[in-house]
Amino acid sequence: MELVNTGAKDRYLENLLRGQPPAGSHGWLNQIRAAATERANALTVPTTRDEEWRFTDPSPLLKFSFQPARGAQRLAQADIQRFVIPEASSDRLVFIDGIYAAELSTHCGNEHGILVTSLAQGLSSHGEILQQHLARNADFDNDVFCALNTSFLRDGALVIINKNVAYPAPIHLLFIATKPETAVYPRSLVVAGPGSRCALIEEYISLAENVYFNNAVTEVVVGENARVQHTKLQQESRAAFHIANCAVALAREANYISDTVTLGARFSRHNLHVLQTAEGTHCVLDGLALISGRQLADTHTYMDHAKPGGNSRQLHKCIVDDAAHAVFSGKVLVREGAQLTDSAQSSRNLLLSDKAHVDTKPQLEIFADDVKCAHGATVGQLDAEEVFYLRSRGLDDQGARSLLTYAFAAEIIDKIPVASLARQLRHTVMEKTQLREST
Repeated sequence: MELVNTGAKDRYLENLLRGQPPAGSHGWLNQIRAAATERANALTVPTTRDEEWRFTDPSPLLKFSFQPARGAQRLAQADIQRFVIPEASSDRLVFIDGIYAAELSTHCGNEHGILVTSLAQGLSSHGEILQQHLARNADFDNDVFCALNTSFLRDGALVIINKNVAYPAPIHLLFIATKPETAVYPRSLVVAGPGSRCALIEEYISLAENVYFNNAVTEVVVGENARVQHTKLQQESRAAFHIANCAVALAREANYISDTVTLGARFSRHNLHVLQTAEGTHCVLDGLALISGRQLADTHTYMDHAKPGGNSRQLHKCIVDDAAHAVFSGKVLVREGAQLTDSAQSSRNLLLSDKAHVDTKPQLEIFADDVKCAHGATVGQLDAEEVFYLRSRGLDDQGARSLLTYAFAAEIIDKIPVASLARQLRHTVMEKTQLREST
């Protein structure tokens, strides 16, 4: 497809679009990729003049000529051992620079009522399910980064939970970056059948402090009366760019619980869009950003109550140190006819230095009359009286401040259902807040 735009930003997109993989054997997927390429060619890199990006300037991306990863670095099991989650040791998919690493993955295949495999392998055995759901929820018509990801769509992670299967072990999707100056396009599709239960861990890490661009898209389909607990952990290189789109569709009486923890990347943006497609859904969206230096972490959520009887709760926290910048924009939409909606949203932000910066924008749009909705936001520093109280109990000033910062973060971390992961994150927060365990 010929690219016709000539501006600097469009030349940047043209460079990213070079090196697309050849067409595959699935005509419907080729059509989706072609449509996404066309949209990527028509769209431009957003600027702060765009309302959805007015707090976040993505222009630093334009300084680098990222190229698609060509092959994957060979890693041994020992190289990833520190990232292994014991509870998920039997169900792990590993991707190195966006390329599936079968030798490092451990999964049950199509046993026990679930399928955990790569998208490329799933296309041959579960093509109908993929055609029904893949690239149907994440909107690439109006998002250039989602369009770029979809234009490169050839492989990724696939999780299918069969009807009424309550799978006890968490499923770990591990995306590892190794190469500098590369653009990587991780893709994940999770389909939870009616009445099913599963826990998903989506993790992004780097083996070196390289500059690279991770452009991820995840789609989660939660069937009728199904429950998905989704933990996303972003620990990219502190020099990296991380832009992620997650689209969730909820059927009748579906239950979706999300915990997002942002620790890494020089520049990160997480868009989470949840659509209520039927009555009586329940959704919890919790998030934590812990950043310092000159990091920027931007979280945009959109809870779309399109049907009656939906319940949603959201708590997002930011801890910002040094000259870092955090952004939270949370929108709750209650559409006409979505009566008996019950929604609450809270944004709480902690500034640890005079140069730290937070922009927070909780929003409600309500077009139904019989609803219960609330939102709120706070931005502040540590409470001087609480610091004084802890110092009166024997802690020095740094210890008191570290303990209060840790407690602020722990409210989110303690909700993560995987014990070893929660323990690891507690230790990470202790290190970042200069607090050490006393036991």
